[in-house]
Amino acid sequence: MASTSTTRFAADYAKRVAGCKKCKLQLVKGDMRLAKIIPNPFIQKPDGGPPPDMKQYYHPHCLFEMFFKARANTKVIEGTDDIEGWDGLKDEDKDVVLKFIDELTELRAKKGEGKPTPKKKAADTSSPAKAPSASKKTESKETKESPKKSKDKAKEKSESSKNSKEKKKEKDEKNPDEPNEESKYNSFNKFAKLCEVIATMAKYSDKSAAVKMFVSRDDYDGDMLTLVRLLLPGVDQRVYNIKEKQIIKHFASIFDLPAEDLMNEYKNNGDVSKTVRDAMEKNNLSRVTKGNWSIEKVDRWLNKLTELTKDDEQIAHLKFAAKRMTPLELQYLLRLVMKDLRINAGVKHILDGLNSFAYEAFQNCRDLAEIVDRAKKGQLGDIAITMEVGIRLGTPVLPMLAEPCKSVDQAMKKCLNGMFAEIKYDGERVQVHKVGKSYSFFSRSLKPVQHHKISHLEQVIPQAFPAGLDLILDAEVLLVDNATGKPLPFGTLGVHKKEQFKDASVCIFIFDILRYNDEDLMSKTLAERKMLLESKMTEVENRVMMSNYQLIRHGDHATLKTMIWKAIDEGLEGLVLKDTRSVYEPGKRHWLKVKKDYLEEGKMADTADLIVLGAYFGTGSKGGMMSVFLMGVYDKETKSYRTVTKCGNGHTDDALDAINKKMKDKMTRIDRDFDRLPKWLRCSRSLVPDFVVKDPKEAPVWEITGAEFSKSENHTAGGISIRFPRVTRIRDDKDWESATSLAELKKLFETSKTKSDIDRTKEDETPLYVKEGMEHGNIEEIAEEEAAAVNTSTESSSTNTSANGRKRSAEDEVEEKDVKKAKKAKEEVKEEEKGEKDARKTRKAKKDVKKEEDDEEEEVEEEEEEEKCPPGMTACKYGADCYRRNKEHKKEFWHLKKK
Repeated sequence: MASTSTTRFAADYAKRVAGCKKCKLQLVKGDMRLAKIIPNPFIQKPDGGPPPDMKQYYHPHCLFEMFFKARANTKVIEGTDDIEGWDGLKDEDKDVVLKFIDELTELRAKKGEGKPTPKKKAADTSSPAKAPSASKKTESKETKESPKKSKDKAKEKSESSKNSKEKKKEKDEKNPDEPNEESKYNSFNKFAKLCEVIATMAKYSDKSAAVKMFVSRDDYDGDMLTLVRLLLPGVDQRVYNIKEKQIIKHFASIFDLPAEDLMNEYKNNGDVSKTVRDAMEKNNLSRVTKGNWSIEKVDRWLNKLTELTKDDEQIAHLKFAAKRMTPLELQYLLRLVMKDLRINAGVKHILDGLNSFAYEAFQNCRDLAEIVDRAKKGQLGDIAITMEVGIRLGTPVLPMLAEPCKSVDQAMKKCLNGMFAEIKYDGERVQVHKVGKSYSFFSRSLKPVQHHKISHLEQVIPQAFPAGLDLILDAEVLLVDNATGKPLPFGTLGVHKKEQFKDASVCIFIFDILRYNDEDLMSKTLAERKMLLESKMTEVENRVMMSNYQLIRHGDHATLKTMIWKAIDEGLEGLVLKDTRSVYEPGKRHWLKVKKDYLEEGKMADTADLIVLGAYFGTGSKGGMMSVFLMGVYDKETKSYRTVTKCGNGHTDDALDAINKKMKDKMTRIDRDFDRLPKWLRCSRSLVPDFVVKDPKEAPVWEITGAEFSKSENHTAGGISIRFPRVTRIRDDKDWESATSLAELKKLFETSKTKSDIDRTKEDETPLYVKEGMEHGNIEEIAEEEAAAVNTSTESSSTNTSANGRKRSAEDEVEEKDVKKAKKAKEEVKEEEKGEKDARKTRKAKKDVKKEEDDEEEEVEEEEEEEKCPPGMTACKYGADCYRRNKEHKKEFWHLKKK
């Protein structure tokens, strides 16, 4: 008789398309598969011999899922010896199978099954067929007859379980900080689902509550630091060297799908992670029902990705993850790579879920490990403790920012203690950390600054701070003309741009200091920090310079106005205004910035009526729609249309929806193909849009407003462009003929560079960027005044009882507040009166430059003007020559008519 064939198992790699016996999904060519080898029931040999083998293929997880549910006497894979072809597997695939084997062994041990007893070979083939069942009955009878043995076995198992728990506890005590990757809270699948929950929450408070609920459970034993790091990918400093288009290209190769189809899908939805997930699901490429990766493993995978720059390396790395993840998990892995989880939750909302003071601490210290550790220990309970988490050397802190200032009055109301008016340098913000001889340079977004921009600074900063061992500086890096010291325009720091300015050097302008040696200076006032900078810093000409600033007392409107207009006339970006008593508040917009396009309700901004020539697909929430538009002008000489700027700001979501519906039939999709550009459009290759208008004579005209007209080699309208463009009006009253033409644009460009007619004296001719032209004031006096004010307020605040020793009542406190308010109001009035006097003195001082005879004539003329000025109005200091055209200005100030 033929011998009975037993079930065997094998492992290899898929050579052709086949389906999994369990889930029926495709086994991808080249992927590992497991086979169950059984006798083929469909073939009978003529000689009566055993039938040939037949292989049933499975995904590894599918086969082991069957094993997990199998009976104790079912043949399963108990070790690597049971798998034929084991030595031919790759190491990573071996790890996968070994993990499944361990899980199966552990599961069976918990059930008390242990290893199944192998079947005994029949000693006598002629014995009756019912013999085995008889022996089973005997065995069961014996089991019933020996309950004592059964109890002993149960006792042994419970003791064994107890010992394993004790060992685990002992291990945890030895390494309490080591994360337990096996914890269910460290599952990346759970992380993805948490992100899904946060994304569905409309209120930000609910998003924070979702995080809090996750980490506050009684049995939570997850890796909180890694969880928070992954929930805040934008804070992560890792660079992955891969963009959306590369991801599309790589997954087209991994999934064996047309790259063009994936790219079109990506353009339609604007989300590369969703594109990959949809492709995986639609083509049944997913072989995993629930991934077994932990967040720690994902973190290691991301670390490895930072080291890979070649396409084949990145493809292999992405493929390794894709084979082991569900579509949802892969989607969130790619979102981590893109540093945007798309859950509409910022740093504050996530950190509020840990502790209500965590975000405040994060503003002062970007060290997440420190903040999470303190949050777990309950050491962020009040603001005083929170502030102890101060700035750390080597860890960047959010830069303090400025909000737009639209008028001199707004500046005076905001800066009640006087202000430092500082040149707004048009360079790149940089935060310098010096620890001994080691340097770190961070950009405004807290990313490392490109080396070519700061390569020489490590040599010159020690010259500027000879006694500064440890430093944290807030500064601006830009190119300056060596001959004049004038700052050069934005963008000249680029590798190729710098070559065009041979007589220029990279200079760092330092405007604040946050740490000097062992002292944290963030809680010091600006006046004190400026004083320290003045005393400790030695300028290195055109290399390391102090930013130029001027002290302006509260109420001195005239000096501030003159300084603003001088900055605009000299082509500088503007001014930054800072209260003399302000402390450094990371991430807060408590400074003021004055720029041309902010003044007089934006009437001083540069504007042009431009034609919509094309459009680009948006990303994120605007994916699949036109959200950025290519704007241009008509050139009458060549009868062609020229590009001026790309504009994606100014439209509300509703307006953008309406524009898309209206423009849908007026656009032709060309997918940024240069060869498909119409002949009437002159456009550089780098700016070819996704859509172009079918007929430019039917295209809409929009009023585009920007900070200033600028020069750009990419745009074809004579190289003229607009900086920071935004749509301010849809000009339905204009068409292609009445819109701004190329010739008119050139005139606007030249006009924007002309100087305003401000009141100038010989001293005013000194440029703002030259140190001698600025009055810094006596910083020491300001610091002393400020210190006295602090002491006074401290003394008054410490008096919590009345003179007779009784405790102050609520009425006493209210009365005291009212008195303080009244005093403050009086002080403000005095300050304004003093400011007006100072302003008059300033005007009079200017007149001293001229001859005495001219002075006398001007004084008489001024008196005559003031005599004729109607009651309730103030005479404009520019008189009949006033350059202002603002109606509000003319209502407020009286002007002498020209004779």
